[in-house]
Amino acid sequence: VQLVESGGGLVQAGGSLRLSCTASGSLFSISEMAWYRQAPGEERGPVASIFFDSSRTTYVDAVKGRFSISRDNAKNTVYLDMNNLKPEDTAVYYCNVVFRTHASDYWRYYWGQGTQVTVSS
Repeated sequence: VQLVESGGGLVQAGGSLRLSCTASGSLFSISEMAWYRQAPGEERGPVASIFFDSSRTTYVDAVKGRFSISRDNAKNTVYLDMNNLKPEDTAVYYCNVVFRTHASDYWRYYWGQGTQVTVSS
């Protein structure tokens, strides 16, 4: 299984970015998909998550009202739309996918390689 992330970069405060993460490989089904982030000197922590059918999304308080998570199951892709970015959003962003490789497999999770988001003041 491979997760390929894209969309990070440098943006001024108040700007927007869209992150994408596409899963490929031996995927029978994908359950929850999520974004995490890790700032320098800090532990990795959750940002947003989305159920397999997009029926439920969750956000950490710091990004509520500014970030939006979505997914396209036909493309095995999860997105994170980030608006009104702040310098404190600067971090490496990682996608996390819960999946099975076949019907009788147990649920596994996998991390993307990370994409850097830098917000300048």
